[in-house]
Amino acid sequence: MTSDTTVTPSSGSLAKGKLGTFDIVFFVVSAAAPLTVAVSSAPLAFLVGGIGAPGAMLASGVVLILFAIGFTAMSRFVRNTGAFYAYAAAGLGKPVGIGVAFITVVAYGFLCICFYTMLGFFANLTFAHLFGIDLPWGVWAGLCVVIVGVLGYRRIDVGAKVLAVLLTAEIAILLIVSIAVIIQNGTALGEPAVASFAPQNVFFAAGASALFVFGFGAFLGFEGTVIYAEEAKQPDRTVPRATYIAIAFLAIFYAFTFWILVVAFGVDGLMALANSDDFEEMMFIAGDNALGAWAGVVMEILIVTSFFAAVLAFHNACARYLFSLGRERLLPAVFARTHPTMRSPHVASLVLTVLSLVTMIIGALSGADPYMGISLWTYAIGVAGLVFAQGVAAVSVIGFFWKDRRGFGFARVVVAPILGAIGLLSAFAVIVLRFDLVSGFEGPVNWLLLACVPVVFIGGIVVGLVMKRRAPHRYAALTQSVTVIPSEPAREAVDAEVRE
Repeated sequence: MTSDTTVTPSSGSLAKGKLGTFDIVFFVVSAAAPLTVAVSSAPLAFLVGGIGAPGAMLASGVVLILFAIGFTAMSRFVRNTGAFYAYAAAGLGKPVGIGVAFITVVAYGFLCICFYTMLGFFANLTFAHLFGIDLPWGVWAGLCVVIVGVLGYRRIDVGAKVLAVLLTAEIAILLIVSIAVIIQNGTALGEPAVASFAPQNVFFAAGASALFVFGFGAFLGFEGTVIYAEEAKQPDRTVPRATYIAIAFLAIFYAFTFWILVVAFGVDGLMALANSDDFEEMMFIAGDNALGAWAGVVMEILIVTSFFAAVLAFHNACARYLFSLGRERLLPAVFARTHPTMRSPHVASLVLTVLSLVTMIIGALSGADPYMGISLWTYAIGVAGLVFAQGVAAVSVIGFFWKDRRGFGFARVVVAPILGAIGLLSAFAVIVLRFDLVSGFEGPVNWLLLACVPVVFIGGIVVGLVMKRRAPHRYAALTQSVTVIPSEPAREAVDAEVRE
């Protein structure tokens, strides 16, 4: 394999060959936090979108698979831990790449704040309820920041092992509850099976736009598969496999667990519960009814570990973006340093840890409500930013393959990315129009929060254009750390994939 440039030793390099397919899958699925989606997003999706929430999850997964088809094809030729930056720069030009990189880092940063805060909120409730330990949410959030910081400082495979354990536990309890619900309500499967996936309840319902706000938000972090390409074993095979497995698993698992709630309560019963004061307890009530109180207790504990897994995954992803931008000198070069023995982006991880800890301290001392006052609006900005970045990345795939398909078929690198881009940019438009659903605010403040996305993106483009004019040598050096494989080996890669 050849590349168009060589990274200088001072830039540092990440640990090679540490992550297999399922290590990456654990990072990506943990970032999506399936238990937190089932517990917190499902009730809201049913409340504001209607009974078609399970079908919306499948439909969102189909759009992301279309995007991933071209996305993973491009990963064979463009490889960098700052994935969206590298893709947009290669497909749409360096200024657009800088804009995408900036908005992605901002989105990841807001999501880290959101999940730290949510973890503190649920940890306070869980430990007070189960163990009588009533500590402020800020204490739990701060403790989590420190633990995540330690794991982020260490080798990447250490974090992967932790995520594997936590993710297995949260998926197991949801599957146990689901099986129990089916056994208990096996004679009433017909109506919910039809209603939840009927097109009129998914695409044409009054709350259809709301369904897809939660639908695409549930897949946050799936693009992390390509972020870890530099640390993957056999990335040409590992990254595409991990991407397809992660998206397909999440789409099916979300649709299944949402559908289980319809089975548990029936269509009318579910909608009645969704419109009651107890709607937030929907999954816990289903677990209690099917298995007894112990299921609710287990889920109370695992909701905390689920948020921990999510924030660890986003911390690692954000640290690698900071590392990549430091290596490109778009941020101070110190961010590009890696640990001499563990090869982790330890400086970027430490800086992110300190910023997160300071933010948690300020939030706790301010007296702001951790859920309504901090978590919702930070999550809303993170969702909007990442979906926008995914849409631009889909367009960059089209640009990259437009003149040279590099041995791939027209359907894979042109048709599928176009459909994926249309779906993702449409999803961003829906999020913009129904931003109040995820922000928790009403009125003009939503537009102020949303402005963060275009302002940061356009600001990055302006930085690139100014650099091109005033510092052409520095501009020319951008993307030198991005591995771009010439098109000649592409046919061999495609042939190898076919032989498999």
